[in-house]
Amino acid sequence: MTDAQRIIAEAQQLGDPKIAEHSGRFFKSGPGEYGEGDKFVGIRVPVVRELAKRHKSASLKTISVLLESEWHEIRLLALVILSEQFKKADAEQQKVIFDFYLSRTHLINNWDLVDSSAHHIVGGYLTDKKRDILYSLAESSSLWERRIAMMATFPFIRKNQFEDTIKLAEKLLQDKEDLIHKMCGWMLRELGKRDLPLLRTFLDKHGPDMPRTMLRYAIEKMSTEERKHYLAVK
Repeated sequence: MTDAQRIIAEAQQLGDPKIAEHSGRFFKSGPGEYGEGDKFVGIRVPVVRELAKRHKSASLKTISVLLESEWHEIRLLALVILSEQFKKADAEQQKVIFDFYLSRTHLINNWDLVDSSAHHIVGGYLTDKKRDILYSLAESSSLWERRIAMMATFPFIRKNQFEDTIKLAEKLLQDKEDLIHKMCGWMLRELGKRDLPLLRTFLDKHGPDMPRTMLRYAIEKMSTEERKHYLAVK
């Protein structure tokens, strides 16, 4: 039995059918939904993270097998391990992990998989580098690649680097997917916590044209009066 097979078997023993059924509904795995066809073992996220700690030294070959799994939580496990390895890696190995991640975005195919990894790996790698790849991802036909692009700006925001968040939010302003509206609104809200005048400038310019979900997320931490103002402009 390979390392990957052992890890998958260990995870499957932790599964709960009731949790799996709930997860299938929560992550919209039904026909025509964004997660159509996804399968769930039935493991809660804290348990996945504990499992990741036990297998934190898994090889990239093993992680690759986990990421190719049909089971959602196994793919999440792979990404949690990969994200933790990235944080502790030297510059050369970080480049390897970054390239590995971007070559497998078709397997990072639900919002929690993106949100648990893109800022650590893609954003983490690009913090001190050119960020052209984010704009290519933002133009992708893949919902998940577009979400990766925006999620990757989170570490930039934490370093008070707001330009890419603003530009990508503008680029994705007319995106048709609600999951992109939520992501853009979330990152704008985080930006606003650090530079409220900049958020106001963005909203004054784009508020009337923003999808309502994006707007609501963006203004969530603003005062009641300001929220009423921007919702009225919409």
